[in-house]
Amino acid sequence: MFKGLIGRKVGMTQVFDDEGIARPVTVIEAGPCYVTQIKTENNDGYSSVQIGFSEVKPKRLTRGQLGHLKRNNLPPLKVLREFRIKSPDLAEGDELKVDIFEAGEHVDIVGTSKGRSFAGVVKRWGFAGGPKTHGQSDRWRAPGSLGSGTTPGRVFKGKKGPGRMGNERVTSSNVRVVLVDPERNLLAVDGSVPGPKGGVVVIKPARKQ
Repeated sequence: MFKGLIGRKVGMTQVFDDEGIARPVTVIEAGPCYVTQIKTENNDGYSSVQIGFSEVKPKRLTRGQLGHLKRNNLPPLKVLREFRIKSPDLAEGDELKVDIFEAGEHVDIVGTSKGRSFAGVVKRWGFAGGPKTHGQSDRWRAPGSLGSGTTPGRVFKGKKGPGRMGNERVTSSNVRVVLVDPERNLLAVDGSVPGPKGGVVVIKPARKQ
């Protein structure tokens, strides 16, 4: 059976377990999602299920996007994502809700991390920085010397240094589902989830359990 949803991160809160311990959880507004297209080996070269989420005004989409959705009489959906699956057991136009997941099972959550702009090595990689004494007044957070002057006479590719931080695709693996609320389309998962409040996330069964 296919399991997969697109959601929007609401924020973090806490719930109390059976032992009375407060557990931090992230609340996600997951679904309702609609099956917008089913791809097959014969037609597309691979099999997958494309689902849509987040209904918007028609003027927010292009004519091509609207036509793609009108084939199955679906509302204008802003976010489309594909899930690879060998034998889809769904039909185009089907609705998927949060109750396809159950409390206690484990999922992978894919999101885009917060962008941190151009960051130095201390913030980006956790470098210790230089000493604050011995006449050094402005080099506390500098990376220090990088490459040698003789062999190899250059800086190796991939060496940690300052640069753009964040705004990357991140997967939180094997996250436990704590709470499922079908009436409000809410899903609460254990711990944190990548991305800011309001960020789009993809929820699918955990690959490694």
